[in-house]
Amino acid sequence: MLAFALALAFGGAAPPRGTGGEAQLQRALDGVVAAGVPGAVLLVHEGNRTMRLASGYGNLRPRTPMRTGDRFRVGSITKTFVATIVLQLVGEHKLALDDTVERRLPGVVPNGNGITLRQLLNHTSGLFDYGGDSTFVDDAYRHPLKDWTPRQIVAIATAHKPRFAPGGGWSYSDTNYYVLGLIVEAATGHSLASELRNRILLPLHLTEPSLDSAPQIAGRYAHGYFLEPLQDVSVGSPSVFWAAGGLVSNADDLARFYRALLSGRLLRADLLRLMQTVVTPAPDFAYGLGLLRLREQCGYVWGHTGGSPGYVANALNSKDGRRQVIVLVNGTAASLSAPVNGFQFFHLPRRAGDAVERLIRTAYCR
Repeated sequence: MLAFALALAFGGAAPPRGTGGEAQLQRALDGVVAAGVPGAVLLVHEGNRTMRLASGYGNLRPRTPMRTGDRFRVGSITKTFVATIVLQLVGEHKLALDDTVERRLPGVVPNGNGITLRQLLNHTSGLFDYGGDSTFVDDAYRHPLKDWTPRQIVAIATAHKPRFAPGGGWSYSDTNYYVLGLIVEAATGHSLASELRNRILLPLHLTEPSLDSAPQIAGRYAHGYFLEPLQDVSVGSPSVFWAAGGLVSNADDLARFYRALLSGRLLRADLLRLMQTVVTPAPDFAYGLGLLRLREQCGYVWGHTGGSPGYVANALNSKDGRRQVIVLVNGTAASLSAPVNGFQFFHLPRRAGDAVERLIRTAYCR
């Protein structure tokens, strides 16, 4: 299971609609900042109404107020975008979920004949997560601008034994989505960034998301910080996250993407059903094809969460995408979490994490 996602198994009552509700949400958002992070953004969407709130600072030197339109690194939310591209290619008969890795990417992954695209998408492949390689992690911390190729990352991961035989368990692994990114590029003859732009961003008129190769975030963005000791870590090589977590976006375009996806604008109905077909590795937590499902007291939420150095992102939706909560925060602990079922991740300190949970509880359960 993913601790940063399971922490969002929340419950409780939400504020009433109208200005009183907005004031309560602003207090809850301010509470996240008071818990020790530089700033945060909240977007709440229901029906035709969208509420956007910001608190704290997007930059501490000089102190610049957070803006609701600021861009953030959104970590593993990237996976839903990549999974959507893969399923579009399945719909075009350019890929099949039961294709093996070896068929689509010969010689790259040991035992690739035993691993299917479906198993990559839902984390049942057994592939070791490259972030569990201590030598790689130490190198990435010491040299944050170092550029890694996707095949280098996959080779680091596959030098380790699999966690289990394909289909024999569940373990979240960023390696799965590096392999999927390479398969998309091999199947289309185009870069993953180009496929993202042409298949999702341009058709939906999304101007803020991008899968960048440069270490500096373009446009208006929130600086990301390690919190103890305080360090601006906004600039870093996106190659260490790429198809698993390299996306940059603002809150509005994340919400627009998930509304389009969950309402059936990006995938045929049968493919969306496949995306929402889940395995359940832990109580109240289930994972589909690049899409997680969490259970809480007012129903299930669908979407994804993400963490990268200095940034935490949550994109949670009703199954049809008509109710949404997006929370973006520009601070994390400096060290990775303890391993959770073999996976380590960037996370908020406990006090700030609890404040985010309360905020989401207040915002979503109406």
